[in-house]
Amino acid sequence: MKKILVLGYVWPEPNSSAAGSRMLELVQLFLAMQCEVTFASAAALSEHRFDLNSLGVAEKTIALNCSSFDEFVCALQPDAVLFDRFFTEEQFGWRVEQQCPQALRILDTEDFHSLRHARQQILKTTQKLAATEKERQSVAPVNTTAPALYAQMCSSDMAQREVAAIFRCDLSLMISEMEMELLQQYFSVPAPLLFYCPFLSQPALENKTLPDFSARRHFITIGNFRHEPNWDSVLWLKHQLWPLIRAQFAHANLVAPELHIYGAYPPPKATQLHNAKEGFHIKGWADDAQAVMQNARVCLAPLRFGAGIKGKLMDAMHSGTPSVTTRIGCESMSGGFDWCGVIADDAEIFAQAALDLYQQPSLWQEKQQQGFNILRDYFYRCDYAIELQQRLLSLEEKIAAERQRNFIGQMLRHHHHKSTQYMAQWIEAKNR
Repeated sequence: MKKILVLGYVWPEPNSSAAGSRMLELVQLFLAMQCEVTFASAAALSEHRFDLNSLGVAEKTIALNCSSFDEFVCALQPDAVLFDRFFTEEQFGWRVEQQCPQALRILDTEDFHSLRHARQQILKTTQKLAATEKERQSVAPVNTTAPALYAQMCSSDMAQREVAAIFRCDLSLMISEMEMELLQQYFSVPAPLLFYCPFLSQPALENKTLPDFSARRHFITIGNFRHEPNWDSVLWLKHQLWPLIRAQFAHANLVAPELHIYGAYPPPKATQLHNAKEGFHIKGWADDAQAVMQNARVCLAPLRFGAGIKGKLMDAMHSGTPSVTTRIGCESMSGGFDWCGVIADDAEIFAQAALDLYQQPSLWQEKQQQGFNILRDYFYRCDYAIELQQRLLSLEEKIAAERQRNFIGQMLRHHHHKSTQYMAQWIEAKNR
């Protein structure tokens, strides 16, 4: 494997989102494999994007629904193409197969988008029954079983598109064991098409100097405001959880700390929620997410819907910051180990847990250690970078046989690529 083409849905922003960090890890893995890496995207250049040229990665701006991509990829002739999320595979997959039929087609799912979408729709359906905005924003997190989720998802346009993209690719990288089980047990995706790969870098956990309990102040929540689960969690905090937490402190005759809310791209509707008198501080962009997390005493991650691994909770564990989150928040993030904080879907329990973690040094230290245990014994129990390299090399050697076994993938590629090809060509002709 010599040449890798990465087709980015967006340009990677590791300081803005977990997805950006993930993409940078993959680029660095390919570079470690001595590959020549080209990163191409049709997205607009962003102010916080990582300078890939500094790593020796070639950057290319491409266009949607344009045959100029065919000329580009034909000249490049990559040995493998990584699609960043299923939207990118839908747009460019048929062009890659047409121009470079032997190239490995790898899908980086980031998370199971249609699972997150299904949960969001369930939440919205419940919220529609509320009489007021306060009631609407006080609805509990989604708690739906796997069979019920499948029943919700199987007729969804997004799920059908996303699972079809997984079948069409030679390998899909997954970050959540729960999502792998859902795909295999309910969507009948063969196990060889999926590869569990939560993180590729293993930062040192031992001998790490972190601020102790007494040196830390305030609560923190962090996450890109463009990511809908993050924005929804801010609304839940504003309308119900933060008033309850402040009431808990008042009931205990304690001065309430502040809540600092960080995240890239805060819209006006978010900054308007800032209220210093209530201790509700919209901070916006954080130059160093690890630094602000290390200085906070407790991380709040009240996610009512979502999917995948939550970057904010990984940052919290690395920073030794205990957290209060929901069952969706900690999904596929502990491997059966005790959680590094408290899991609560009930608002009153969530508020009490926030007070307890903030005020009890022994409990705080116990939960901090549990976070280190999860990182060491669950997330970093294997060197996934080496395992992924081995899987890719094996796949490259046996690609014809592996594709032959995936008849559903061949069938979907045939029908999808034909329809997408003609649609793209019609759009291109229309644009002329």
